Amino acid sequence: MSNTTITLTPEQADAFGRELDALKERVIADLGERDATYIRKIIKAQRALEVGGRALVWFPLTWLPGTAMLAISKILDNMEIGHNVMHGQYDWMGDPAISSKAFEWDTACPADQWRHSHNYMHHTYTNIVDMDRDIGYGILRMSEDQKWSPYYLGNPVYAFLLMVLFQYGVALHELETERIRAGEISIADKREVLEGIWRKTKAQTLKDYVAFPLLAGPFAPFVLAGNLTANLARNVWAFMIIFCGHFPEGTQEFSIEETKSESRGQWYFRQLLGSANLTGGKLFHILSGNLSFQIEHHLFPDIPAHRHAEISVEVREICERYGVPYNTGPLYRQFGTVVRKIIRLALPWGSKPKAEPAVAAEPERELAQVN
Repeated sequence: MSNTTITLTPEQADAFGRELDALKERVIADLGERDATYIRKIIKAQRALEVGGRALVWFPLTWLPGTAMLAISKILDNMEIGHNVMHGQYDWMGDPAISSKAFEWDTACPADQWRHSHNYMHHTYTNIVDMDRDIGYGILRMSEDQKWSPYYLGNPVYAFLLMVLFQYGVALHELETERIRAGEISIADKREVLEGIWRKTKAQTLKDYVAFPLLAGPFAPFVLAGNLTANLARNVWAFMIIFCGHFPEGTQEFSIEETKSESRGQWYFRQLLGSANLTGGKLFHILSGNLSFQIEHHLFPDIPAHRHAEISVEVREICERYGVPYNTGPLYRQFGTVVRKIIRLALPWGSKPKAEPAVAAEPERELAQVN
């Protein structure tokens, strides 16, 4: 990797932003029946997989396919349905069942807390250290701009625990544990948040680990094991997809100072530099909630995610003309660089030399193409 990063002049950034705004407007104007049909088919498939999976986990001979079906149903509910619906991607349909303000998902995190910590904080302040709490989830050191302390020697262990318990890590997101550890706030200040987490976590625990096993009677151990395995699979998958979209080699973080008074085009530019995509087939993209197109999701979080594949062609072409890096690669490669970063940033000497900024080449020619 080069130690030089690309920057845009204010004029370039404005032109860059206008192109991306125009792309967004064209897609929004085109939303209609095919988008409604898509999300309804996904919801129908998710429900069928859940019902079938919960029935099949009762019996030893069908436990494995049943558990797989249940895991896929939880992944779809979490990523392609819940995450995207709560971004307001389908509010234009006027269907109360998939309203961003009323939707609740099958995971430990309360939806109302997610809408604040993710939809607002993360997507407004993407990759701004000390503003975007998704940088490390209040647990990990995922940026060289996070001051090292001996606590971070446990970075790999914390990352593994976060991965297998990911739904609970997300549930605790709004608790701001790093501020509690630093003494900035007390646990009492988060009483209302804790009550919401407790209510949702209790309901999820009773459903998966008490109610459904009890319904199975003598087959309760199979049901309990199936639910545990399905939740584990969903947690690991979500962790991998999300971390590969935010932290692989080549993604950047920013300071509060350097993002002050940024223009619309500069905001788009930051989203691009702080995001990465994953390559794969159609089923892979569906199971990732189309977060395999994290770049396009960060640019246009309220556009139905199944549109991101087609949008990505034009986004990449725009980036090429402006000399803006477009970070994409297969899951194994992106996740490998994430793991290396987690290990490297555990150590006090693990930082790389700071990149030197450079203005994108031939700005006059590039601007002439878009004006």
